[in-house]
Amino acid sequence: MMTKLPMTIKVLAAAICAAGMTQFARAADNMTAFQLIKEGNRYVGEDSKDRVVQIRSEKSIGSMSPIIWYLVFYDPDATFKSTEVKFGAGKKLEVKRPMRMLEPANGHDKTLDRKRLNIDSDKAIETASQDPLLTNLKLTACQLWLDRTEDGPTWKVRLWAEKLRNPSHAVDIGDMYVSADDGKVLRRDLHINRVD
Repeated sequence: MMTKLPMTIKVLAAAICAAGMTQFARAADNMTAFQLIKEGNRYVGEDSKDRVVQIRSEKSIGSMSPIIWYLVFYDPDATFKSTEVKFGAGKKLEVKRPMRMLEPANGHDKTLDRKRLNIDSDKAIETASQDPLLTNLKLTACQLWLDRTEDGPTWKVRLWAEKLRNPSHAVDIGDMYVSADDGKVLRRDLHINRVD
């Protein structure tokens, strides 16, 4: 025989369930680039799994963690040897085989060395954000690219900061280059004077 639960217990149970779903949604929103590689493997052929050529994000909105990501996998069966998986908030949005005609000429068609992928996107953002030149700035957004360079796999982190005279507006203040191997800042191309 079922007994009726008091209304407060029902409300409390619903609140706990909603909080759990919100926490789950937040965790999916904040998936790192390397976590998405594992997810992306589900949408590419066997010959492409873990063979990442490039990772890039769109500009983050409302936080420093981008939620729209593009992972390009090497695909020996595709005309331009690549398959791109687009993610939004941790969910697959699209799979396509993009036209990447110029990449073989500049070396951007080769897979990234997985052994040298030690610094994930969240750590690259943290490293770039903590640069001493940015101490007095309020950072609002970022965008990332992970590509092959002469220094090995490198994160390019583009940063936006609030303007000093008009805090409701943000401005692109430049790029930081962070090694995906050891997390060292390889180069700065910052223009903090743009916040004036």
